[in-house]
Amino acid sequence: MEHINKVSSKELIRIMENDNKPVVIDVRESEEVANGVIEGAKHIPLQSIPDVIEELDKSKHYVLVCRSGARSMKAASFLDEHGYKVSNLAGGMLEWEGEVIA
Repeated sequence: MEHINKVSSKELIRIMENDNKPVVIDVRESEEVANGVIEGAKHIPLQSIPDVIEELDKSKHYVLVCRSGARSMKAASFLDEHGYKVSNLAGGMLEWEGEVIA
């Protein structure tokens, strides 16, 4: 897991402002996401990642997000093992400095 790229909140905000936006995947549970999510994030609960992996595009960059960064690191590692380009939001939503939408 040490080789998974970690991005800070500030880095992700900067990356999201570029033309080549990553796909943000929020792996938290539905009740957590109901309290707010990063705008444009796709909600896929952690346990559902294996079920939808075939629907993801290997040419895209995915940034995984959860509450603190632990669950999203598991998801990032799983996707990395299957050949996807991934990063993990360091500190998760607890460290997120950008806007949150309900």
